[in-house]
This record gives sequence, structure tokens and C-alpha cells, in this order.
Amino acid sequence: MLKQAAKKLKMKIPDDFHTIDPEAKPFQIEPAKISKKSGLYSYRSFQKAIELAKEKRVDGIVTLPIHKEAWAKAGIAYKGHTDMLRDIFKQDAIMMLGHTKMFVALYTEHIPLKDVIPSIKTKRLVSFFLDLYNALHPKKVAVLGVNPHAGDNGVLGDDERKIEKAIQKSNAHIGKNIFEGPLVPDIAFTKEMRKRYTYYIAMYHDQGLAPLKALYFDKSINVSLNLPIIRTSVDHGTAFDIAYKNKAKTKSYKEAVKAIKKFK
Repeated sequence: MLKQAAKKLKMKIPDDFHTIDPEAKPFQIEPAKISKKSGLYSYRSFQKAIELAKEKRVDGIVTLPIHKEAWAKAGIAYKGHTDMLRDIFKQDAIMMLGHTKMFVALYTEHIPLKDVIPSIKTKRLVSFFLDLYNALHPKKVAVLGVNPHAGDNGVLGDDERKIEKAIQKSNAHIGKNIFEGPLVPDIAFTKEMRKRYTYYIAMYHDQGLAPLKALYFDKSINVSLNLPIIRTSVDHGTAFDIAYKNKAKTKSYKEAVKAIKKFK
């Protein structure tokens, strides 16, 4: 499979590049085509990587993007890497994305927007906050509200009261005021606010990732926290429109490799 890909890219495979059989059936690569075979090969490869990490034969796992439709065609129920890791390790893995100067942890991930508000529950928020703290031990974390103007004291929604209660309970448990907010989302990522905070918690996917990608798209990475292994990834999708055209940027991938040491 590696030789096929290298031939299509007209690239030489380095002499010190090693592969391990993912125990999946090889197939003929058709650039930018979504298929059951490619989805299964991707899934088996990730399974093998997890196995190596559990056995401590590797320092960590660096993943490239998967195509969710390809996984679905292969009959794989997982939506992506993170929920697969959660299921395998039976732990609430946290998806956090970012770069050296700014990281955003996602309270909810790949769910419809209509399901975000019902997901905001104080007990679950407290668990999420404490898991994040135990994984990183940050000095300060900015917690975003979910409604415009962070609810304007209940005028535009009272969901922030649950978030505020979770912040108070989490800080009391830690014994320090680590979590601050809920902050008004549309000003939380201004230059002045980013001088104060390195870590943010967003209530839903696009709330946190839109500003992050606007600022650090080529450099940001994805890291899975609250697991017994280290896993980092690129912060972009499969980009099938430029597949095998030698146009893809590799900065995020290189940063993901470097980050293994940072989060080890």
C-alpha cells in the first residue's frame, strides 16, 4: 500500500521508514474515491496502532484524517477516532484542538446543533472540567457560554446558569479558581482575551473551531486527553479535492508529531 501511494506521488520511500501489517486486505488505490475497502483498511490500521500503544511499543499515535463515509461504508459504527478511543478504553476522552498559544477543548463534538442545549448538564460539565484539569493542570481555563451574549442574565436563555454552577463546583473541588466564565463567545477570542487565556472550553464544535482555524489553520493539531495513551492528529479533513496532487500542506502533521513529546 505504501509503495502504491509513493508511486502515485512520485516520491521515494526513505530507507529508515518502517511499516507494520495492519492485518487488512490491500486494495488498488483510486485517488479521492470513497470505498468500503479504504474505510476498512483505515479502521484496521488505527486498531493496530492502538494495540502498539497499549503494549508500549510506541510513544504515541499520530493519526491523519479519516473519511467518515468510508468508515460507514465498511460497516464501522464509530464516527471517528475519538469515540473509538472512548469505547476501547472505557474513558471519557476529551477532544482538544489548538496550537502552542491557544487550545480549545470541545464539550460536545460531532452532534447536531439541536442536541447541544439538551447536552448541557451541570453534573456532566463538572466531570468534563475535572477531567481536563487532571490531564493538563492549567492555571486558567476560559469557559464559553452557549447563547448569544452568554444569555444576558437569562434574557436570551438560562443555560449559562448550569455552566456557572459547574464552574463553581469544579473550582471548589480543586480548591483554586481555575475555570472562569461563562464568557460571551463572540469576544472570547479577541487579541486581549488570548493574552489572558491559553485554554478554552467550547460548548459545541464550530463555536470553538471556527476562531481556532481562522487563526492557526495550518499549524493547529488535535489531541485526545484523559486516556492512558497519547494520541495526536492533524486539524483538517481528507481534502479529496487535492488528493495525490502534491498540493497538501504538511505543517499540521509535523506539529502533531512534535506534540507527542509535549503531552507525554
